[in-house]
Amino acid sequence: MEPKSVFLPDILEGKVALLTGGGSGIGLCIATYFGRHGAKVVLMGRRKQVVDEAAKSLGTEGIQAIGVAGDVRKKEDCMNAVQKTVDEFGRLDILVNGAAGNFLSAAEDLSPNAFKTVMEIDALGTYTMSYAALHYLKKGGQGKQPQEGGVIINISATLHYSAQWYQLHVSAAKAAIDSMTRSLALEWGTDFGIRVNGIAPGPIKDTPGVEKLVVNMDGTVTRDIFLGDKSDIAQTALFFCSEGGKYINGATLPVDGGNWIKSTRYYSTEAVRTFSREYEKRRKAALAASSKL
Repeated sequence: MEPKSVFLPDILEGKVALLTGGGSGIGLCIATYFGRHGAKVVLMGRRKQVVDEAAKSLGTEGIQAIGVAGDVRKKEDCMNAVQKTVDEFGRLDILVNGAAGNFLSAAEDLSPNAFKTVMEIDALGTYTMSYAALHYLKKGGQGKQPQEGGVIINISATLHYSAQWYQLHVSAAKAAIDSMTRSLALEWGTDFGIRVNGIAPGPIKDTPGVEKLVVNMDGTVTRDIFLGDKSDIAQTALFFCSEGGKYINGATLPVDGGNWIKSTRYYSTEAVRTFSREYEKRRKAALAASSKL
């Protein structure tokens, strides 16, 4: 059963959102929640059939949505998606940069071209889309009041907070996105009234990331990993775009149940307690022996 939204149903009434990677997974869930809360949405992805079918599914809920095929690595595709958004709905208020590429690879097996591909989809794609949308997102942009600016949400990760096996390329790309979030928040927040924030999802149920990163060879989930729902990310995005998030700029929020701060538990709690008791006994015995000398 899908969790109930904690937000008022009209919290994004009159807003228009463009989402890259919006045809499936977390991106589509964010688009769905945006639409259910009053926004008109545009789904951008490389496969036209996928984004068109996703937009059609949103339409069955009464959500105004269109799909636009495009590759975030190509400036002309990004400009086209932005223009189609404005042509269709008259304005652009929210950009969600969710397009991403990922696969597992040991560093020694990762070709420079494969590394480049992920950097281009994630990091370059995030900047290119943001650049394309700037004219309409800035305060006073088409359909906006003179002091009304838009919102950019960059979908990141927690992989680079420490290190993750076989994720060198993605970790580098997401670290670049986090840096970009802060830099754009500083410059575009100051000059154009655009708030730029990030969301760093943890392992989310029914997504390729879980299948690749936290599922064992036998299909079971890695021990001590707490899985979240796509709606957890969608509701965080709603908050960032709402009046409740109007004083937040330049932040990247981990939404992962605290998984990123966990380390491997090599011993059980009881084993640690037993070890501690035995250690204290030996320490006290040694102190007692030394005091008799």
